[in-house]
Amino acid sequence: MGSRRKARVLAFQALYAWEFNRVPLEDLTGFSWLDKDYKLSFKQDTIDFARILVAGVLENIEYIDQEIRTHLDHWDFNRLSKVELAILRMGVFSLFFQKEIPISVTIDEAIDISKDFGGEDSYRFINGVLDGIRKSSQL
Repeated sequence: MGSRRKARVLAFQALYAWEFNRVPLEDLTGFSWLDKDYKLSFKQDTIDFARILVAGVLENIEYIDQEIRTHLDHWDFNRLSKVELAILRMGVFSLFFQKEIPISVTIDEAIDISKDFGGEDSYRFINGVLDGIRKSSQL
C-alpha cells in the first residue's frame, strides 16, 4: 500500500473517530490515539498528508457537508453511516481543495477505502455521490 493510501486510511480513521467524540483538531491530528508502535510504522510524509486531509475536512466541514447533502438522492444526510460520511467528507475535500490530485484518483481512492471499511454496497453509493458532485460542479 502506497504512502498516500496509508495517509487516506489514517485520515479516514481520524474523521470516523471525530464524528463520535469531536476531539480537538490538535489531538486528532497528533494521532495520539494510535498504538505507539503502529504510529511509528508511518513515514513522516504519510502523517503529514493525513494531517492535511483531516484539518482540511474539519476546517471546511460546513461547505463539505452541504455539498454532500445536495447530492443525496432520496437519502437523508443523518442516515448516512459514519463510515460513508467520513469517506465522503474526505473525498469532497479532495475534489474541491486538492486540485493537484486528479479527480479520478480521488474517487477511486474513496471507492477502495469504502470497499475495505464500508458495507457491501458502500462503494457504489460513494461513487454515485462523488461522481454526481464532479458532474454538477464541472470539476
